[in-house]
Amino acid sequence: MEGGGLGRDLHVELGGPGGRRAALTAALREAVSSGRLAPGTTLPPYRSLAADLGLARNTVAEAYAELVAEGWLTARQGSGTRVADRAAPPPAAEPPTAPAARPAYDLRQGQPHTGSFPRSAWLAAARRALTAAPNDAFGPGDPRGRRELREALAGYLARARGVRASPERIVVCSGFAGGLRLLAGLPQVRRGRPMAVEEYGLAHHRGILDLAGLRTVPVPVDVDGADTAALPGTRARSVLLTPAHQFPTGVPLHPSRRAAAVEWARHADGLVLEDDYDGEFRFDRQPVGALQGLDPERVVYVGSASKSLTPALRMGWMALPAHMVEPVVEAKGAREQTLSALDQLTLAEFVESGGYDRHLRGMRQRYRRRRDQLAAALAARVPHVEVAGVAAGLHAVLRLPPGTEAAVLAAAGRAGLALDPLSAFRHPSAAGAAPDGVVVGYAAPPDHAFTATLDVLCRALAQATRRPADPLTR
Repeated sequence: MEGGGLGRDLHVELGGPGGRRAALTAALREAVSSGRLAPGTTLPPYRSLAADLGLARNTVAEAYAELVAEGWLTARQGSGTRVADRAAPPPAAEPPTAPAARPAYDLRQGQPHTGSFPRSAWLAAARRALTAAPNDAFGPGDPRGRRELREALAGYLARARGVRASPERIVVCSGFAGGLRLLAGLPQVRRGRPMAVEEYGLAHHRGILDLAGLRTVPVPVDVDGADTAALPGTRARSVLLTPAHQFPTGVPLHPSRRAAAVEWARHADGLVLEDDYDGEFRFDRQPVGALQGLDPERVVYVGSASKSLTPALRMGWMALPAHMVEPVVEAKGAREQTLSALDQLTLAEFVESGGYDRHLRGMRQRYRRRRDQLAAALAARVPHVEVAGVAAGLHAVLRLPPGTEAAVLAAAGRAGLALDPLSAFRHPSAAGAAPDGVVVGYAAPPDHAFTATLDVLCRALAQATRRPADPLTR
């Protein structure tokens, strides 16, 4: 119920035997004794509550006075009527829950450095965006996403990633996983065929396709990325690729294979789904532009803010071929159900004001220092372990001596270090023997713990691969 501008709202149901004052007194007493009104809660002024309940002011005042006399409420001049501290019921026993075990050291992939989220710049962008927001931003959301964000993304992606798409071809989604769920249900993607995927990739993404009823077939991956020459043999009409930085091996897709993927899509009337999960982060090579730029009608480009800003935003975007825009919008539904329009407006302002570019430049420097520190420690202490995939991105692949992956994971576990085995990312139907390795995410650990974390990593590697480890130079 509304307080009519006279005070705060209070839900009270009047019923039971007796008059109105007795019913109100009993209802308030029950609300306090049950804990629904916590100690210290301020009650509405009796005039306000009387207006809300359609009671006489004296009726409410007398009920308040009775409960004050009983000790349920307190009343002081200038501070209003509150629930008395001693009226709190004993807390209900909560069932015991086992706390989630957190590793002492964590080098699992997939997380940016969350402590570097640009809070002040984001808050300033949010204030500007909220001030300038049109009234319709506070109504039901457009399933395509806010126009302001789609315009900002169209300009940024063209400039920084080589994407060719107008705002009309961009649809905002809840991260890459949300975009993949939408795409996996479309006839243009399904075609009654399996979907081709790289033999190394996230099991979570394969799980999304499995739940959508899409069988996946692996495409081999080598030093030049996915072997796109193998696509015709898969009988697939769509393929999921990570061309800028193959996940998790870290290699870019070779130019000849990029061209071959597009040519295959044209010949087979197929689609390439491009996961550009960390394309902004490159260190030792020229940036690799989006594959979508080669043929916007055959490549669906999907990006997100998960690595560049934070996964907490759950913000992603798709640059779609013209014929797929309406099917994707229809799949989302008539209204935006997952993304805050205000977050979209803030991100649009953050991009347009240059804050996004400034943040990315700063994070490239941070991650490059992290990468260099990791590589130096490994080279000094376990030089027989090959480090791969570090020219870009937020993780490295450590190639291990044959037969040592399980031993490294066991040694790391005993030391409280969490690592991802390379085998966890391999498609279960991939052919041939799987090389041993671990995937090291070097972005997330806090600065004060990074050196110690590398020390634990090197000791585990040395122990499991039977090589001596020297202390880190401090």
